Amino acid sequence: MALKDFENKVALVTGAGSGIGREAARTFASRGAIVVAADLNEQGLAATRDLISELGGRVLTAPVDVSNEAQVRELIARIDKDLGRLDVAFNNAGITGQAHRIEDYPTEDFDRVIAVNLKSVFLGMKHQIPLLRRTGGGAIVNTASVAALTGPGGMSAYAASKHGVHGLTRVAAMENAAHGLRINALAPGWTETPMVKEASAQNPGFAELATSAIPAKRGARPSEIAAAAVWLASEASSYVIGQMLVVDGGMTIGGFEI
Repeated sequence: MALKDFENKVALVTGAGSGIGREAARTFASRGAIVVAADLNEQGLAATRDLISELGGRVLTAPVDVSNEAQVRELIARIDKDLGRLDVAFNNAGITGQAHRIEDYPTEDFDRVIAVNLKSVFLGMKHQIPLLRRTGGGAIVNTASVAALTGPGGMSAYAASKHGVHGLTRVAAMENAAHGLRINALAPGWTETPMVKEASAQNPGFAELATSAIPAKRGARPSEIAAAAVWLASEASSYVIGQMLVVDGGMTIGGFEI
């Protein structure tokens, strides 16, 4: 019997046009949720919508720039007007940015990465939390990264943004734990998504080091990371608050194999 623990609940997924976001949207829908899939990539959103519809799920799509407050505010207002509730928000949209040493890093690119990866999580929670609390609580999951624990050379903007997501998540969790709203972060390791493949082509040295450092000897499938996000949003993790769940195939264990 299929698990339907999100039956008639509303789950917002950003970055839903591909990769982890698409898999999370599909999984929420398969478990009964009404999914609001948001992304800048309208072609990717259409593919996600078709995938969910073919499976008999319910999905609304929304082209949104998550770093733009007016668009984020409008999205949450639309969810409120059309669906009347919000139960889950998976703030997952992100970019890697360019690969440069700090002294060579273009300031404009740094600002863009911070805006898309960190400011977007702030804006998302700022506008999601009132509706979630009015609905009676729920869960927020924010996508960080193993880069929130490490210092990958050439990726100063990305690492700074993901460290920021971790801290922002902990503050929001503290502020909302007593109001029935659980907030956690997810830290994926090397995952075979279109974004990571593009970053690998740009920074092959990092890609080689990252994949060779994974004890599992492979990158994650997007569905494996999405499953962890859905677990964090579910009642199965009802006492997990303010944590960052690392899902990395052992990449950040450290040490060495005997």
